[in-house]
Amino acid sequence: MKLVIGIVRPEKANDVLESLYRADVRGVSMSRVQGHGGELERVETYRGTTVQMGLAEKVRFEIAVSDEFVEPTIEALCAGARTGEVGDGKIFVVPLEQAVRIRTGDTDMGAVTPVDK
Repeated sequence: MKLVIGIVRPEKANDVLESLYRADVRGVSMSRVQGHGGELERVETYRGTTVQMGLAEKVRFEIAVSDEFVEPTIEALCAGARTGEVGDGKIFVVPLEQAVRIRTGDTDMGAVTPVDK
């Protein structure tokens, strides 16, 4: 099992969700985060004052998947998030030691596999 973490532009979040859905990837968590990667520093106007923005708004996806779903998940994240510009985001894949479905007590592969209610 792996935990796939994707950090993407906020305006691409819906495209990523649609792409994950089409790839039959389920069990997604999303959160808004701020970060700094390779983007150039931005300057914005806030209440008439020019402010230099050091951190960019991003959306973080966390998806626990079985080993055979790692590549389809990465491909779906890339397909939904790619604009070809600096700041499209990053994907990290980390080993997942254990997963437990709270409702049923299923563990590991049983906990990351989608259920039909």
